[in-house]
Amino acid sequence: MPDYRRVRVPGGTYFFTVNLLERYPNDLLVRHIDALRESVRRVRGRYPFHIDVWVVLPDHLHAIWTLPEGDDDYANRWRTIKQHFSRAIEPTESRSAVRMRRGERGIWQRRFWEHAIRDDRDFATHCDYVHINPVKHGYVERTRDWPFSTFSRFVEAGIYSEDWAINPT
Repeated sequence: MPDYRRVRVPGGTYFFTVNLLERYPNDLLVRHIDALRESVRRVRGRYPFHIDVWVVLPDHLHAIWTLPEGDDDYANRWRTIKQHFSRAIEPTESRSAVRMRRGERGIWQRRFWEHAIRDDRDFATHCDYVHINPVKHGYVERTRDWPFSTFSRFVEAGIYSEDWAINPT
């Protein structure tokens, strides 16, 4: 098995994809959006970071964060967000014997995808990817109609037009 090493850039900006363990069909994240928001709020209070971009879909989420200067510990932040969220909702999921032995819930995939943002173009490309996701997955026809996203913040800042990324079907 290869030795996976995460990229660490103190004070860096990172793109993330975080998935539920059981993705299809599952609406857990949007059904419990308040618990997720509270988990993020609590973690940001203890381990600050800036949310540049965010979208929460029913079974996964994408985010771009910027960490404080000198800080590269995004893994602890994600672990803590997952823990708070898991404790906040009723246990209804099935769990493997391994997860039960470890005292783990069967909600989240253990790992997540991260990418260190390299430059402004990379940032813009990932912002587009995050914001187009609800349309890409068929949840809405217009990006502006997805309520669990930072898209409206980008419209208010003049970065996107209100009709950006409308599904032509």
